[in-house]
Amino acid sequence: MKKVRSARAFFVKKSAVCRRHRVGKLPERFPGSDAKVRMMSSLLQQTPPPPVLRADRLVFGHARAPGPPLFDQLSLAVLPGVTWVGGAESSGKTSLLQLLAGAFGPDAVQGQLRIHSVSLADSRDAYCRLVGWLDPRDTARDQQTARQIFAGLPQVHADCSHDVLQLHIAGLSLGPHLDKALFMMSSGTRRKVLMAAAMASMAPVTLLDQPFMALDRPSSDYLLQVLAEAARQSVRAWVVADYEAPPGIALAGLVQLTT
Repeated sequence: MKKVRSARAFFVKKSAVCRRHRVGKLPERFPGSDAKVRMMSSLLQQTPPPPVLRADRLVFGHARAPGPPLFDQLSLAVLPGVTWVGGAESSGKTSLLQLLAGAFGPDAVQGQLRIHSVSLADSRDAYCRLVGWLDPRDTARDQQTARQIFAGLPQVHADCSHDVLQLHIAGLSLGPHLDKALFMMSSGTRRKVLMAAAMASMAPVTLLDQPFMALDRPSSDYLLQVLAEAARQSVRAWVVADYEAPPGIALAGLVQLTT
């Protein structure tokens, strides 16, 4: 039986209307005494933030797979920051991300999934709009160019950021590939396009499946910078599924799957 071993802490045109985000510099000192600042810092460390995503008693198995379900009564609480989903081959890493994304039909899954106050069971469309996820195994977008995929972001994610998207395009060296269809790209470039879209969605939950696979070194270094910044966030939850945890990233939680 496959089960969870542990779960801790639980260039597009400007007319694309992705919102622009202004990044300000944080003050070096806060008003008030150092004692008050230290007290507030202590309180923040003692009080964990509320989960962004909750999964309660999920039961799921692939229809054609014999034997017990892949996940049986699985419950998770995904906090802001970066959560790593680890496990060996065929342990269910990708399937778990697909579950969290709401990719399976209602008859295929038992249990509850909720992002903030939005339940997948009550409103699948509203729930999926809160998830930044473009499945690298899905071939439905293969005829689309990177530019077309980026231009379609605001139709799904109203809070997507044009400025953040441009940063990802530059950081992942996607400029020369904007007008290529996905099927014309190398596997690494194709994955970079889908990741850039998911990360720029500004959705409360961002899912990345083996994000370092087939990436060149500069792009891997850039992605680590993005995840390091994500680890310091107090609003968005990032779930990264891979064989190893991203190096040097402070994790908000982990899920280790076993076969």
